[in-house]
Amino acid sequence: MTDESAAPMRPARDLQEHLARLEADGLVVRVDQPIDKDSELHPLVRWQFIGGMREDDRRAFLFTNVVDGSGRRYDMPVLVGALAASARIYAMGMARPVEQIGASWMQAIANPVPPVVVEHGVCQEVVITGDALRTPGGGLAALPVPVSTPGFDAAPYLTATLCITRDPETGVYNTGMYRAALKANDRLVVRMVARAGGAGGWVHWQKYRARKELMPIAIAIGAAPTVVFPSPQKLAIDLDEFAVAGALAGAPIEMVRCKTIDLLVPARAEIVIEGLIDPAILEPEAPFGESNGYVALEAFNMPMQVTAITHRRQAIFNSIISQVTPSESSVIKRVAYEPLFLAHLRDAQGVKGIRRVVMHEALTNLRPVIFLQFADGTQTSEVWRGLNGAAFFQAGCGKLVIAVSEDVDPSNLDAVLWSIAYRSNPIDDVQLQAHRGGVQGAQYGERRAESTMMIDATRKRAMPPVALPARQFMERARDIWNQLGLPAVTTPSPWHGYTLGDWSEDWTRFAERAVRGDWLENGLETLRRQRPGLEAETSVRKVEM
Repeated sequence: MTDESAAPMRPARDLQEHLARLEADGLVVRVDQPIDKDSELHPLVRWQFIGGMREDDRRAFLFTNVVDGSGRRYDMPVLVGALAASARIYAMGMARPVEQIGASWMQAIANPVPPVVVEHGVCQEVVITGDALRTPGGGLAALPVPVSTPGFDAAPYLTATLCITRDPETGVYNTGMYRAALKANDRLVVRMVARAGGAGGWVHWQKYRARKELMPIAIAIGAAPTVVFPSPQKLAIDLDEFAVAGALAGAPIEMVRCKTIDLLVPARAEIVIEGLIDPAILEPEAPFGESNGYVALEAFNMPMQVTAITHRRQAIFNSIISQVTPSESSVIKRVAYEPLFLAHLRDAQGVKGIRRVVMHEALTNLRPVIFLQFADGTQTSEVWRGLNGAAFFQAGCGKLVIAVSEDVDPSNLDAVLWSIAYRSNPIDDVQLQAHRGGVQGAQYGERRAESTMMIDATRKRAMPPVALPARQFMERARDIWNQLGLPAVTTPSPWHGYTLGDWSEDWTRFAERAVRGDWLENGLETLRRQRPGLEAETSVRKVEM
């Protein structure tokens, strides 16, 4: 969604309105045949992330005939990919062009709009409490929760979660997209990132543990995209995500009181699971395929005793593809993280020459590897200010930070490696910094601080042209290619030659003659310049200039 005229006037108020917009734009694949939620559903959608498809070709998937291995059929359809299968889908949820998303986030964070409380919400059209939660096949077992990583996961997991907690001291709400494993019809185990720089929900859990009090928690599933998008972001711990969501939505988020606990939840959510966490007790959780590319092994996390499940009468169960990236969970972060990092470097730190921030997505899940693009001629001191600024802006982000020049596309890993190989000298252009937080997944290994590597792979002097045909010749060749009906090609940078400062008018004249077929004239000219007594490979400039 790059055409501003294509953006709706306002963001969708709920998930079903957002789904209707996606369907109107041809961005939904409806699957009506029976699909096993435990062995087929997530693997099917995952192919669009690992199968070499262009990001813009990815779609949301709506499964209308969901079954499990025993043949049980579920009443609720399952929706996957509707939040962030692509930047285009994410932008539709924001009702803004992709290029305006970063500015929208900065404005929303600076100008939050507090939520409002309403008496009734469609999320409570059906209310299940008490013994009804524990009947065979009831409670959580009645929800079509997929297994995310068949063959490795120990349980179906809630993934597209809006885990809602409240600070017992300040009353500030926090939302987080934490995974939650089904353990019984009325019990989940929630994993909140328990480390410095980790989850706001974990901070609340620590406070409840110190007070020896049960922690109320609600898990909303299937809210409007603008309500969900703040949950996976690393916002300030005392910033109410619902207020940021209200700013993104352009109107206060309507909230309704839970039925069994003292919390407010989005009134237009599809499903809400209410419950209590006893912070004095932990329960083994996982294995579960994590977004760092490995299966997280068993660790003790927070059991949640379910006290109620409420939902719309015609609810849709929303799930996201996580685990090995690229995935929906990485896109939902990348689209917001990159402009936030750029704004931090350019505006907050005043780094001169910074052009782009690209967080590497495939397999690495964005945060460990960050690429910075600088304008040609940027002073080395500014490059290093940018490298340090990106490396230590957020805990867990920036284990490896690489700076490249403006002619190098930081989203093309091959081009970045080319720049490292030929524009950096490790002894001069690499720095190591100790004592930083670990990347995601480090909690399952040794409890020790990690380090950061920063590489200045920018161009530091004039260099010869890139050794590809000049642009006009590659464009002409591409026209011929298309006329011949050959397979479609892409144009990853660099796809044509260009100069990098080390070039002369004489060499331009030689090249023009060669294209015209007048190469003999070049030979006559160089014949007059023959010299005796030189070593082979002697630079012409050393002799003639």
